[in-house]
Amino acid sequence: MAAHPANPTWRARMKWLMNNPLSKLLEYSFAHGVHPQEHKAGTMALSMQRMPFSSRYLVPVNQHLGAPSKPVVKVGDPVLRGQVIAEPGAFISTCLHSPVTGRVHAIDNRRYPGGMFSLSITIESDPYDTQRIPEHPRDWRHLTADQFVAEIQQAGIVGLGGAAFPSHVKYSIPEGQHIDHLLVNGAECEPYLTSDHRLMVERPDALLKGIEILLHNLGAKSATIGVETNKPDAIATLREHIGSDSQRIRVVPLRVKYPQGAEKMLIKSIFKQEVPAGGLPRDLGIIVNNVGSVVAIADWFERSMPLIERVVTVAGDGVAKPANLIVPVGTPLREVLRFCEGMQSDISQIVMGGPMMGTSVVSLDVPVLKGTSGILAFRKLQRTDSREYPCIRCGRCLEACPYFLNPSRLARLAKARLFAEMQSYSVGDCVECGSCTYSCPSGIPIVQLIRLAKSQLRQSGDTRE
Repeated sequence: MAAHPANPTWRARMKWLMNNPLSKLLEYSFAHGVHPQEHKAGTMALSMQRMPFSSRYLVPVNQHLGAPSKPVVKVGDPVLRGQVIAEPGAFISTCLHSPVTGRVHAIDNRRYPGGMFSLSITIESDPYDTQRIPEHPRDWRHLTADQFVAEIQQAGIVGLGGAAFPSHVKYSIPEGQHIDHLLVNGAECEPYLTSDHRLMVERPDALLKGIEILLHNLGAKSATIGVETNKPDAIATLREHIGSDSQRIRVVPLRVKYPQGAEKMLIKSIFKQEVPAGGLPRDLGIIVNNVGSVVAIADWFERSMPLIERVVTVAGDGVAKPANLIVPVGTPLREVLRFCEGMQSDISQIVMGGPMMGTSVVSLDVPVLKGTSGILAFRKLQRTDSREYPCIRCGRCLEACPYFLNPSRLARLAKARLFAEMQSYSVGDCVECGSCTYSCPSGIPIVQLIRLAKSQLRQSGDTRE
C-alpha cells in the first residue's frame, strides 16, 4: 500500500505496529504462502455508499455451490423486493429473492461470469417504488437447531468471501459433534479488496449481533475475529465495541500473508490446529464464517432483510472513481462501472473478485452475484509476460503452497489428462488459491490446469473426499 503520512489509515497502522512487537505478530501466521502487493490504499479509507437502483436485474439460479435454485415465479409476475423468486433445489442449495420491486421480464439462459450460460430470472424494476422492505425482528432465541438451519436457508445466506457455499449447511451439525468456537474471517487477504474492511469499520454492531446470534444457536463458547494487521482501524473499532464482552469475543491480529483468508489457514494461524485431509473445520469443533455472512445473518434476524445486496469493491487502474458500493445482487457490471464514472479507454481485463482467485469476465452485461466481492478493471493484463516456458524444477510452487502439495506435478498430470492419477496426489485438498501460479517464474498456469482437472473429475463423478 502507499506509505503516505497524509493517509490517516496509514498513520493508524504505523502507530499500531509500533505498539505491537513483531515477535507477537508472527505468532499468528502459517507456513508457506506468498506476499503479493496489497493495492488497497485506493479504497481502504472510502466509506460504503449505496448504488442507485437500475432498470433491470439478472438473477442466475446457480450463483451458489450445490444444486441450482428452482424458479417459483413466471414471466409477467409482479414481485416485491425481498420476495422469494426461487426455492432451494436440494439441501445444498438456497433461496433466491428479488433484489427490487418490479416485474419478471424473462426466465431464460443468460451469460454468466466466466463465459458460460445459466438459467436466470430477469426482473424489470418499478421506477416509482420506494424499494423499501418492511423491517421487523425475527425470533432467534427460541429456535431449535433444525429451525435455525431452515431460517438461514430461507434467507439465502451464503459464504460472502467468494466461495458462495450455502451457510445453513455449515450449521447442520451431525449428531455426536459439537461446536466450541466460532471463527470470523476478517482477513481479506486478496489484493485490492476492502469490502470486508469497511464492513468491520462501519457496521461493527451488526457484526457483533450476528456473532451473538451464531454463538447462541450453535452452542459455541467463544468467538474469534481474525483481522490482518493492514486494517488497524478495523481492529481498534471492533475491540472498542466488544468492550466488556472481551472474555467471550476476541480480535486476533494476523500477519499479512496470502492466502490467510482460507479457512484452514486461518485455523492454523489462530488455533495452531490442522484440519485433517478430507476433513472439515467442524471436526475440530470450529465453524468459520466470513464477516459479510455474519452481518447478513444479523440483517435477517434484526430486519428480515434476506441476502439481496452486498458490499463490492470497485477498483483497479482502469476505474475512473474507485469505491466500496452496496450493490443489489443481479446488477449488471455495466451499471456498476457507469456509477463509478466509467472506465479508461484502454482496458485490457475486467476481473470479478480478487486478482488471485477471481474470474475474468467476458461481458459487461453479466450480473453481480452473491459471491462477488470485487470488480476490478485493469489497463494491462496482470501477467506482464503471457508466454509459458518449460518447468525448471525450481520448487517455488512447493514453497508457496500453503497445503504442502506438489503443484508442478499436479499441473503435469493435468496437461497429460491423467486426472484420475491426480487423486493420489491429494488434488482434492487444493483450494485453488493461485499461490503456485503467482510464484512460478516460467509462467505456467498451474492453478488453472488444476481447476480444469478438478472440474473434469467432478463431471465424471470420480472424486474422493
